[in-house]
Amino acid sequence: MSEVVDSEKQILYQILHGDRKAMADLYRLYAGYATAVVHRYVPQADEARDVLQESFLKIFSNISHFHYKGEGSLRAWMMRIVANEAITCLRNHNKLVFTDDFPDQPDDEQPEVEGVPPDMINKMIGQLPPGYRMVLNLFVFERKSHKEIAGILGIKEDTSASQFCRAKKMLAKMIREFKKSET
Repeated sequence: MSEVVDSEKQILYQILHGDRKAMADLYRLYAGYATAVVHRYVPQADEARDVLQESFLKIFSNISHFHYKGEGSLRAWMMRIVANEAITCLRNHNKLVFTDDFPDQPDDEQPEVEGVPPDMINKMIGQLPPGYRMVLNLFVFERKSHKEIAGILGIKEDTSASQFCRAKKMLAKMIREFKKSET
């Protein structure tokens, strides 16, 4: 068993038995990863901090309902909460808008992302319109189907697929422009 899994199980046990220091340990263990997840959905720093705080409040309030199912299950459970809080934030601030303002273009060859730093890719994702960004994140990172995305966001399955296609095209264009500027 890995050290993270051992410490994850131990931290979980300690939290469930009232150890406040273990809560801080869990926060330190996953705050960086959770922050990256939040920023994929909510690129504005102030809102992202609020989402992160609300997420950890919800995590700690509901951790007694979590059932450990093996390596990675705690992190997966926590990141679902983080993603859901980010979606809620966007809904509450009326930022969950689905647009069709990117013209249809024939599918070009996908750009090579090699040489594009991950933080730059994240920044580009943050520049996508909110609806595009939301669907892209749910499809690519959360591995949801368009049917599941439609249910989560209250949109049609075709709208999800359309938003994803448009997000990919816009992201591809940004990557090509970045690579061109780097040469």
